[in-house]
Amino acid sequence: MMEVAGPWTEVFEGSEAKEKPGGRAETLLGSSTLTLAPLIADSPSVRRSQPILITSNRKKGVESFSSSVPSIPNPFPELCSPSKSPVLISSLPPPSSDRHLIKVYAEDSHSRSVWVSRGATAREVCHMLVQTAHCSDQENWALLELHPDLGLERCLEDHEVVLEVQATWSLKGDTRLVFCKNYAKYEFFRKPMLFFPECMISDSADVGKGMTSSELIQNLLRSGTCPEIQGFLHVKETSRKAWKKVYFFLRRSGLYCSTKGSSKEPRHLQYVADLDDLNVYTVVNSRKLYGAPADFTFCIKPSRNPVRVQDLKILCAESEQTRTCWTSAFRLFKYGKQLQCNYQLSKSTLRSLEQTKVTDGKSKSEASLVAMDFSGNAGGRVIQNPTEAQSAEREEGQAWRRREALRCSLPSLNSGARPSSIHKSQPWFHGGVSRKEAQRLIEKQGLVDGMFLIRESQQHGQCFVLSLCYKLKTKHYLVIPCEEGGRKYFTMDDGLTLFIDLLQLVEFHQINKGILPVYLKHPCVCIAL
Repeated sequence: MMEVAGPWTEVFEGSEAKEKPGGRAETLLGSSTLTLAPLIADSPSVRRSQPILITSNRKKGVESFSSSVPSIPNPFPELCSPSKSPVLISSLPPPSSDRHLIKVYAEDSHSRSVWVSRGATAREVCHMLVQTAHCSDQENWALLELHPDLGLERCLEDHEVVLEVQATWSLKGDTRLVFCKNYAKYEFFRKPMLFFPECMISDSADVGKGMTSSELIQNLLRSGTCPEIQGFLHVKETSRKAWKKVYFFLRRSGLYCSTKGSSKEPRHLQYVADLDDLNVYTVVNSRKLYGAPADFTFCIKPSRNPVRVQDLKILCAESEQTRTCWTSAFRLFKYGKQLQCNYQLSKSTLRSLEQTKVTDGKSKSEASLVAMDFSGNAGGRVIQNPTEAQSAEREEGQAWRRREALRCSLPSLNSGARPSSIHKSQPWFHGGVSRKEAQRLIEKQGLVDGMFLIRESQQHGQCFVLSLCYKLKTKHYLVIPCEEGGRKYFTMDDGLTLFIDLLQLVEFHQINKGILPVYLKHPCVCIAL
């Protein structure tokens, strides 16, 4: 029961009251617990109201509402300071101020939020996401900085601090980080002549002095630098839709363009940009967004400022090899020896992972698994040789697939003798994606020899297409179903080589080139976070 008489004021428990001249009390707030206290008038005759019975479910022994009010959990804890606050803070970040929450997207547009330290690099964040998503392959992952509105994307270097990169983003934009594969991050260290063609090297005649272009490039890459690059590029003129063909030079001191043809004389060179203060981005869908003359577009922008259209220097090459040469040279001139260190660290980590897998495989086999051979008449025998045990395991798996594919391809089936669908569970199968989308997926994960995926053909029913990267270009091979002896197979060479399913086709071309120019090496996969 609660009785309130006459005028009243709010008094907080733990507060102190000071007397003011005139007889009024001033209340100093201390705690946040609310109580109600009547304000007694000076008049001796006080007219009181009748008490009202308020039913409640309070337990016995609980004081009235006027004495104390229990603390209520705050529904918005992120708006309150956790220090000296009675609200529940279980949803707040860890007490250490060095932890920050970032959101990372997968290629299927799903996202995951992770806590990272203030100085966390892109390599460390990728390692956390690999562990979280339980990826079997722990290398060749990267964080992609994506600007969907402008069609810009670039792969963060392993040593870049993620929070420093995010600090340069505009708050109004839709910029995001994407977790994906990138096999071509350090490919120019492995195949320098593919990335730096001799016709684009401007200093080979001056510096080489009897040295071949291949030797010159390899020596420069080992020292953490890059040869000077030259060539024509289409540049988008400021505030205009027109494109102009200009001869550019990329040197350690910066990017220059020639005001007179391809002249290298100092009086004809115009300074364009400083390499230390810019980032280079690949432009997606450049024909539609910027009216580019070709699809091989890239741009440079100041690294410390938010992305604005007026700050972009958009350039267009005539081929994918030319664009890759320019973007790789930008990276090498900007980061130099740091990229060489990142590459060596990546190689050493990969070697240690391979050794760990071999060691774990041996211990697991010796501890819990025993390989048996039941092919003889004398009963089963234990296979002691590990190589023979692995071979028997592969043969058993292939025999099972062969039996399954044979069962699915028999003409007596009600389904109409269709081949096995085991390929649908493989990471390299991408369903009915278009030819253009397949090329975009391969380009995003790195234009390295042997990158591949298989998709359904959009022009030929019941056929598939093998999309394969070779020499920075994506080639497409039609996989046709054929019938022989009442059974269905797949072929890419007009029936000369038959495969019972797409999985056998992929496994065959991983160890045999066949009609392909290169082995199938890197499957183009999409990870779900």
